[in-house]
Amino acid sequence: MAKKVKKVASDFRYDTGKARVPWAAVGEVVRGQDVMNMVKFLIPAGDGKQTAYAQQLKKVEKEIDALADLGGFAGKLSLGNNVEALEKKCCSFLKAKHSLFLTNCTAGFEIAHQFAGLKPGDEVIAPALTFIATIAYPLSIGAKVVLADVDPMTHNIDPADVKRKITSKTKVIIPVHIGGYPADMAPIMALANKHNITVLEDGAHSFGASYKGKMVGTIGHFGAFSFHEVKNLTSLGEGGILCTNSAKFGKQFPQARFLGLNMAKKIPLWLYDVDPLETVDGGFTAPGNHSATEIQALCLINQMSRLKGIIAKRKKAAQYLNKRLGKVDGIILPPGDSKDIKSAYHLYQLIVAPDRIGGDIQDLKKKLDARGIVQIPHFAPLYKFNIMRKLGYDTAAMEASCPVAEDSFRHRFTHLPLYDFSTEQLDYMAQAIIDSVEEIKAGR
Repeated sequence: MAKKVKKVASDFRYDTGKARVPWAAVGEVVRGQDVMNMVKFLIPAGDGKQTAYAQQLKKVEKEIDALADLGGFAGKLSLGNNVEALEKKCCSFLKAKHSLFLTNCTAGFEIAHQFAGLKPGDEVIAPALTFIATIAYPLSIGAKVVLADVDPMTHNIDPADVKRKITSKTKVIIPVHIGGYPADMAPIMALANKHNITVLEDGAHSFGASYKGKMVGTIGHFGAFSFHEVKNLTSLGEGGILCTNSAKFGKQFPQARFLGLNMAKKIPLWLYDVDPLETVDGGFTAPGNHSATEIQALCLINQMSRLKGIIAKRKKAAQYLNKRLGKVDGIILPPGDSKDIKSAYHLYQLIVAPDRIGGDIQDLKKKLDARGIVQIPHFAPLYKFNIMRKLGYDTAAMEASCPVAEDSFRHRFTHLPLYDFSTEQLDYMAQAIIDSVEEIKAGR
């Protein structure tokens, strides 16, 4: 007797399987020349090596054509086995019960807010310093964004200010782990549990970081990660993961990604049913479309196998900068790993004490720019942007309520990259910072 296969809810999959006249999932298959164009894009010619590159490219093209003659075509390009394998790998790595591969991290924020039952007039607390994507969905539906101040050392959200700004309308708190360094989650979760508030971790910078023995992104009710091209890992330029340990919402993940389609149920004379998403408060909301591709998933699976080494190299670079910069009065070193905290080392936070160097971060940035050192303060306070004014926010009041964010942005901090730099590059960067600070002290 054949074993009965359990039917589970899934994303909509087009492939109808073997048939005399099948309906394949892929309408126009990817051919050898398509692959060659991708190879040329992903592996362009190196400087001064165009001739040798062109010769090798011809060999590769010939081999790909030969391989295409022997092989078939990919039968699934979206939401197939690679996406499923990636999600299982992320669950195992994060110790999360459910994960969902999406078009980007912002899509994860949207879905989490929908599960939270966010509606117009509800309040969301986010840090003043973050990327606009953190609050894009609340703004888009008319929820009220309340900006909390930040910690002066980490520039992550300040739990004490979150406590001051919670009201009866607060529906979601969004701690952001800026630069890969975990926010202080314990007091935030205590506040959320006390007031029945959903916590969405913005882990865009922090895949692989941990807080008190738990992986970042699994401490709150939801966690979302980015695999955009500038992150420690990338799924071919874009991509995101949403995770949760909630059985109720994890079960709805497939429908949340793709318009509510449910292949485990059918309506009469049709292939599937369409379900709404059930929210925290027992209501319902309509999901969107955030489907990701098989190629993206395959790339991210491969890169995940390198994550430990990637973080180790970034950490080594940060430790080198700490060693050099720690000898300079007026440079405040960023917090590093501890027993409870393990950073993902996405960015290096450079902080100065203006009263000790005789100038501020703006003076230092100009000198570093002149020396070819790229540095960016991630991020501008959100109340600076036109969208907040146009949507009716009192941005002057927001600024006044976030004095640390304002002072840090104007006078105290910026970020440096932490790629796999050579020893010469790291030495040059450290020395450039040291020389620049000394010039400021000397009034030059």
